[in-house]
Formats: sequence, C-alpha cells, structure tokens
Amino acid sequence: MQQAPSEDARPVLKAQLTAGLIATVVFLTAIAPLATDMYVPAFPQVAGDLSSTATQVQLTLTTFFVGMALGQLVGGPVSDQRGRRGPLLAALLAMTAASVVCALAPSIAVMTVARLVQGFAGGWAMVTGRAIIVDLATGVRLVRVLNVIAAVGGIAPIVGPLLGGLILQLSHWRVSFWLVAVLGLAMTSAVLVAVPESLPPERRHAGGLGNFLAAGRIVLANREYVGYLVVAGAAMGALFAYVATSAFVLQSMNGLSPIAYSVDFAANAAGMTVAALIAARLAGRVSTRKLILVGQLAALAAGLALLVGALWFGTPLVLALACFFVLMTAQGLMIPNGGALASAAVRDHPGTGSAVLGFVQWVAAGTIAPIAGLGGEHTAVPMAALVTAGAAVSMAGLLLVAKPVRRTP
Repeated sequence: MQQAPSEDARPVLKAQLTAGLIATVVFLTAIAPLATDMYVPAFPQVAGDLSSTATQVQLTLTTFFVGMALGQLVGGPVSDQRGRRGPLLAALLAMTAASVVCALAPSIAVMTVARLVQGFAGGWAMVTGRAIIVDLATGVRLVRVLNVIAAVGGIAPIVGPLLGGLILQLSHWRVSFWLVAVLGLAMTSAVLVAVPESLPPERRHAGGLGNFLAAGRIVLANREYVGYLVVAGAAMGALFAYVATSAFVLQSMNGLSPIAYSVDFAANAAGMTVAALIAARLAGRVSTRKLILVGQLAALAAGLALLVGALWFGTPLVLALACFFVLMTAQGLMIPNGGALASAAVRDHPGTGSAVLGFVQWVAAGTIAPIAGLGGEHTAVPMAALVTAGAAVSMAGLLLVAKPVRRTP
C-alpha cells in the first residue's frame, strides 16, 4: 500500500523541460493577444449589435486587462500551494467557458463580466505556465527558454489583428470568441498530454491569505527582484503606450492605409521576436543585464526622438515608423530578460514571484493604454512622453535598484 504512492511520485520528481512542454507554454502565452487583438477590430460592430456606446465597448477591454492582472496575482500563489497541473487545467476550462459566454452575450453588461472572467482565467493560466518553466530551469537555461517563449509568442500579436480582420470580412464578430473557446480546449488537451506536475508536494507552500501575504512580503523585500520588476513593468507600460496609439499616429495623422498599418505592426512585432531570439542565443555568452541596458538605451532614444517630433514637427511618418520599430525591437531585450532575472531572484517562491510580476505588467498595460490616448487622434505628445518615461524608469530599475549583490565565496 505504501509503495504505489512512491512510484506515482517518481514522474513528478523527474519532470523535465521538454520541447512539448515549452511549446505548450508558448501556446498559453497567446491567450492575451489572441483574445484582445482578434476582438479590437470589431468594436464598431459590437457597439451596434449590443446597443452600446464606444466607451462601454472599450470598457470590456479594460476589464479583460484587470482580470489578467488579478488572475496572475491569485493564480501564482495558489499554484505554489496546490501544484501546477490541476490549477492550470481548471483555469483553461474556466477561460473556455467564459469565451463561450462572450460569444453568446445578449448585452454589453454580460459581455463585460464574461471578459473579466476570461481575463482572470487567462492570467491564471499564463502565470502558472511561467511558474512551470521556473520550476524546471535555472540560470542560463532559464533566461534562454524564457526568451524563446517570448520570441515565438510574439507571433500571436502579428496573427491576432489579421485573423480578426479576416473573421469580420467572412463572418461575424462572435466567431472570434468561438475560436478562442476552441483554442482553450486545444490548450487543455496540450496540457494533458505534454505538461507533467512540476512542483512536488515537498516543495509546495501552505495556502491561505496570510501565507500569500507573507510570500508577497518576502519577494518584495528582495531588492534585486523589485529592480527587475521595475525593469519589466515600465517596459510593458511603454509597449502599451505604442499599442494604444500607433493606429492614430500612423493612420489618422499620417494617412497610412489600414493594410499598410497592419504590415507595419507585424514588422514591428517581428523585430521584437528577432531581438528575443538573439537574446536567447547570447544567453551565457553576454551578460543579461547588458542586453537589457542595450534595449533600454534604444527605447529611450526612440522615445526622445518621438517626443521631439511630436512637439515641434507633427510626428512625421518616417520618424514614427523608425522609432516604433526601434521601440518594439528593444522590448524583445527588456521584457523577457527582466522577467527572467526577476524569477531567478526569488526561486523559493516562483509562483508568487511570477504572479506579482504579471500583475504589475498588466496593471501597467491597463493604466498606460488609456492615458496614452488622452491627446486624441491628432497629437502624439502623451504617447511619446509615456514611452520616454517608461524607458527611463526601466533603466533606473536596472541601474539603481537591481544592483547585483556581491556574494562572498
């Protein structure tokens, strides 16, 4: 009777970072961009069909971001307590169910609540997938794998808007949510096949609000972790300042066609993907902090150039195209590497560390995006200022807060 449990435990203890597992985590990272980017092109149709205003439809995007942030904040500690696989499967099923409700939503109120649940479950799944990687990889390998995940996951922001536009051309906006539901079932199947339990019982932490707060205090007391948290969070804010306003800058202010804008958006996302792949290739050969700093300097230069162009030259097209490409490429060096070093700094609490990191990043995204658009369709000054500030704050996190600790041999 006592031998069977020990045999059952062996696969858990021998869980390995396989190609199938990495591919599944990449799949999980596609939740947010697919659930967002496929839906955004349909805003006018959603407003008409659900008899709502543009502001009410925009609120469904905000609630999704809020759900993403809260889901990561709660999901990480729960997975530290109960293991990774079970909570991950539950989150994916909840996300699938919420997507079905979105597809059938009879009113904007139902849609808003369903989007909150969809974001919450999606954030839970994403942070748990990241924690699995942290469980099974360390050092250079952790940095390399997280960069590869970010690079391959960068395909989703390219495909999302194009797929959403195609769905609108051929069918109805509700089809995009049915597609997300189908993808949720596919993700569930992939986890069942390729993802073992990566956190054995002896490495789990006790649950409860008190333990969660205690673990949160531990990770936030780690100065190195907080520094890299600032690095990745501020970079995420700069990224979403671009995402929220680039369409207005390039189309409304510079007359770019929707097709040309989609091509440029895809090219910028490709730059981010290539940068992350290069960073993965250089892991172990070049200091990860140096790669982050290169990205920060590039992002800061792009932000300053955009700010000068917005204040005195009306943000000319060539300047905007060049600066957006540099900014997005720089994110491929800043966000994955900052996140990897943050996770490495709190290896005793990977779920909580990933949860706080994800929470900060998505709060930054949800907060910065509407602020960047305050100037309306005819000025890029708020966006340029936010990009510049994001790069500067990220750099301060690296150079002033996350100073490497000198350890005595």
